[in-house]
Amino acid sequence: QQVAQELAAQTIDISLPGRQRHSANGSLHPITTVIQRLENICQTMGFSIATGPEIESDYYNFTALNIPPLHPARAMTDTFYLNNDYLLRTHTSPVQIRFLQQHPPPVRMIASGRVYRRDYDTTHTPMFHQIEGLVLDTTITFAQLKGLITELLTAFFARELRLRFRPSYFPFTEPSAEVDLSCAHCHGQGCKICSNSGWLEVLGCGMVHPNVCRMLQIDPAIYRGFAFGIGCERLALLYYNIPDLRLLFENDLRLLQQFC
Repeated sequence: QQVAQELAAQTIDISLPGRQRHSANGSLHPITTVIQRLENICQTMGFSIATGPEIESDYYNFTALNIPPLHPARAMTDTFYLNNDYLLRTHTSPVQIRFLQQHPPPVRMIASGRVYRRDYDTTHTPMFHQIEGLVLDTTITFAQLKGLITELLTAFFARELRLRFRPSYFPFTEPSAEVDLSCAHCHGQGCKICSNSGWLEVLGCGMVHPNVCRMLQIDPAIYRGFAFGIGCERLALLYYNIPDLRLLFENDLRLLQQFC
């Protein structure tokens, strides 16, 4: 009888949620999650994934991408040089050149990885992650580029988006554009994150410059395409509503445990 009374007094509500044990279980870093999510979406669109070295030659990082010798991107104030011939890659675009040397068009590929530039503020870090995409075929148009970017970003955020394409300049694409998303922190009203503009730049894109094709012995009269480069940290800021990009690299467990 005493046992029965103790069991009745110590009943357990099995409908209560289980206790989480953050200290015992690891989780993926937000940037890793963003990269995997983008890669999975791109693979459903028919893209293959390629990789390349982070220590790159001047030829692949600049020359093969139609970047002239006196372009500001080549300056030591922007680029980490190891010596006169090698540097830490400033974008993942060199992977496109290496891929095209091994795979003749038509191609549909993406390349993700770390890149390095001399920059550090709320929305820039010296090391960050990019996903570069390339489509090259005989009947490619800028309208297809806009449609793919819109579909990709809409699938990533899983909601309708406000985005805009702004004319821009990149040596390896012509015409070129930058794509902005409405700032998720201020809902387009203007804040520190978006420099009070209401918009945050997330990627650059454009039609592949004919000179890039010529350097690879690809006839630009037959093949044309488009390329795009996505800043993964920028998407992480918007996707997880993080106020400062630098928080992603400080390894503060109070921040990281929110994504367990």
